[in-house]
Parts: sequence; structure tokens; C-alpha cells
Amino acid sequence: MLDDLAFIHQRDPSDALGVAEKQWQQLKQKYGVAVTPKAEIRNIVVAGMGGSAWPMFYLKTWPTVLVPMEVVGDYVIPPYVGENTLFIASSYSGNTEEVLSCLEAAEKTGATIVVVASGGKLVELAKEHNHPLYAIPQGTQPRMSTFYFLAALTELLEQLQLAPQGSVEQLGAVSDWLAEQVKNWLPSVVTSQNQAKQLAQEMLGKSVVVYGGPLISPAARKWKICINENAKQVAWWNQLPEFSHNEFIGWSGQPVDKPYCVVDLRSGLEHARVQKRFEVTERMLSGKRPAAEIVTVQGDTVLQQLLWTSMLGDFTSIYLALLNNVDPTPVDLVEKFKAALDQ
Repeated sequence: MLDDLAFIHQRDPSDALGVAEKQWQQLKQKYGVAVTPKAEIRNIVVAGMGGSAWPMFYLKTWPTVLVPMEVVGDYVIPPYVGENTLFIASSYSGNTEEVLSCLEAAEKTGATIVVVASGGKLVELAKEHNHPLYAIPQGTQPRMSTFYFLAALTELLEQLQLAPQGSVEQLGAVSDWLAEQVKNWLPSVVTSQNQAKQLAQEMLGKSVVVYGGPLISPAARKWKICINENAKQVAWWNQLPEFSHNEFIGWSGQPVDKPYCVVDLRSGLEHARVQKRFEVTERMLSGKRPAAEIVTVQGDTVLQQLLWTSMLGDFTSIYLALLNNVDPTPVDLVEKFKAALDQ
């Protein structure tokens, strides 16, 4: 079915697969925004939800932020936000109410404020209050704009010396490598040779659980969200070694019937003890949970591995949507939910 290009075209009218294929180009986006801190930056607080928030988790893994950073998915900012804080309001739509609430509070603290958005009230407020604005290009769903956000935030942090120098250059360099890697998952590549199609078939009709170590866990989070929003299917994620201290034992009991698809995102760059935890888990839970679909993460660097894994997850979730007979692009129920909140 997934090798039938006419079937794919019919089920993917907005060309989500085409958008996924071109994501590597987003890494070369330049913003050229000048930011002058009000005081020495000692911590970073980012307000963001969903696809506008998860690029921040990438930054904790690569290029590694040089000061403490917290991501807030709430209406309330931490009490320590002050003049030594870089506060980033991040929302693709620019209308996310949690982010707008946090921005209003942050403006009263003396923090250095930066806005990352493609439109909406956030852009209006940035212009009205003279907050530096990283304008994300419009035309894609937030979950498919991740690399735009990553490029913007890397540029910002390197400029402020809050990330290692050369990070922006590294990001641009890896894009061409990704352009070659993505060819392995295109619709024209048959299922027998296409890892994304194979994974989608394994996930069909099951709840998906994605695991990764500390380096790859940001990508595991993205898999979860894309399976939710693209395929309209339930999924969860977790990180090792935390998994080994609690969730591990959960697999040993209820429910007896386990309609799950377990995916292990395994990186050879993870701490040796994390790699061993994956191996011991597989052995000890044999027969107690479904055998994991093991994804051996490709790439020579943490950055390559993070982005490679993310893009594989995008393709997998889109193919799963097609198998589920749903359009991968719209998220109508989320929009209805937001409207219901305002009634």
C-alpha cells in the first residue's frame, strides 16, 4: 500500500511528505537579529508549547547551552526570572495563550526578552514593545518548522555567547548531509528498503512507546508529538536511565495483553552505561513486553544523530497517518479545543 504513489498522493493532499523532505533547508535560514542584553545573562527561560517548545530541548543536548535553561509549558513563569534572565517567548502561531501569559509576566521583571514567532499577537507585541523578533517563515505546521526554530535559537545563543562559537556554522554544514540521508525514506523507495515505511507498518493499530537515552531523548519527544499530530494516534516517550528506575517494572505486569509498539532509539554516542541499560532491558523484559523495534541512530556527531532521528520520525509518522486513512497535516481537534476554551 505504501508503495502505491497514487495512494500516497490521495491520502496526503497537503504534501506533508514533501514538506518533511525539505526540512533540512530550514537549517540554513539566517535571521540577522541584533540582541543587546539589559544585564549579564545568567539563566534562560523559554515559554513555549508543543512544536514551538521542543527545539529548546535539542539545545540542551546540542550545542549545549552554557547557562541554566528552563522550558515553561505553563501560564506562570518561575519566580527567579529577573534582570539576569534571557526570556524567550516562542510560538509559531503567535497566539498561544500560555506563552502570552508568560510574556506579560516577564515584561514586569526587567528580563531581556526575545520573541520567536511567525505572526499573531506575539509579533504585534514584539513590535509594540521593541522586543527583538525572530520571524519564523510561514506556511508549515509548527511540528514541521522545528529546524527553523533551531536555527533561530542557535543564532541567538551564539550571538550572546550562551552557546559555543561555531554552532551556527555546524548547523548549516549538517544540512547537506541530511539532504542525502532523507533520500532513503522517500515515497519512491519501496517498503523492503524503506525503514520509515517498515516502522509505520509495525505501529499500525498499536499504542507507540518511544525510548531514547539523554542525547537522543529530544528526538524521542518529537516522535511522540508527530505520531500524535500526524497519525492521530496515541504515543508516549521516556528516557533512559530514568526508565530503569520505575517504568521498567511496569512492563512486567498489567495489562497482560500489551497492544504496544516499542521503539528503542539507540545511539553509540550515549554513555556506555545507558547503552548497557538498553541491552539488559531487552533481555530481562523478553516475553513480558513486545520486542522493541530497534533504530540504530546514524551519524558521526550528536547533531547529526539528533536531526537524522528526528527526520526519520517525521517520515514514519506521516506514513502511519496514511495507513490510518487520515490527512497528516491538519490538527482540527486541537483548533476546536482552543475555540471551546474561549466560549
